[in-house]
Amino acid sequence: MKAVIVDDEPAIRNTITTLLKENFPDISVCAAAGSVTEGCEAVTKHQPDILFLDVELPDGLGFELLKKVTPVRFRTIFITGHQEYALDAIKVSALDYILKPIDEDELKAAIIKARELINHEEEQLKILALTENMQERKVLRRIILKTAEALQLISVSDIIRAEAESNYTHFHLAGGKHIMVSRTLKEYEAMLSGTGLIRVHQSHLVNLNFIDKFFRHDGGYILLKDGTTVPVSPVLKQKVLQAISDHLYE
Repeated sequence: MKAVIVDDEPAIRNTITTLLKENFPDISVCAAAGSVTEGCEAVTKHQPDILFLDVELPDGLGFELLKKVTPVRFRTIFITGHQEYALDAIKVSALDYILKPIDEDELKAAIIKARELINHEEEQLKILALTENMQERKVLRRIILKTAEALQLISVSDIIRAEAESNYTHFHLAGGKHIMVSRTLKEYEAMLSGTGLIRVHQSHLVNLNFIDKFFRHDGGYILLKDGTTVPVSPVLKQKVLQAISDHLYE
């Protein structure tokens, strides 16, 4: 998990960072900021799971940061010396509101609560994907792609192609979206078997629904509906042509 700390007091930032290192090694501090402006940049860039946020900052209130980075996909723990903002924190669905000076046990309890909620949300996403995949002839309909930033629930029908890049897989999706995942193409070939995505080359899976043309010259290659071309391996050529032919009648 990733965390961002936004507080204008270096001592507070150091206290939180040290506490995380000593007690929560699975949570890494990817950025620390001392203002609303710097905090917005850090949150936008790193997409944290947890945000430790001061209320009164040199260029405004922490609540302004939450308004600027919507939608909020992280858990917020307010750490402040001002008790009068507690009601406002509740209104923006803050996970916890901790007063300075920081009580370490109180902060640990807040972090444990945040971690449990985040893990629960991940499990709910997995259950949702599993439930949908069990419907309609048990054909895989959605998959979870886990990146450094987030767990993304993707419709299989939106996958145009998948390309191997070393031990990573680069997904090209409808609408021009791209997702890089640290799993091999071979793993996804097995996972997506029977969904209409077929291997056409050692480094490529393509979605039959997005094939526009098959060219026989230059060794054989496919033109996809997004305008990209993908080579076809000579040893897979007949298998690919048969898959395209069979798909016409589905």
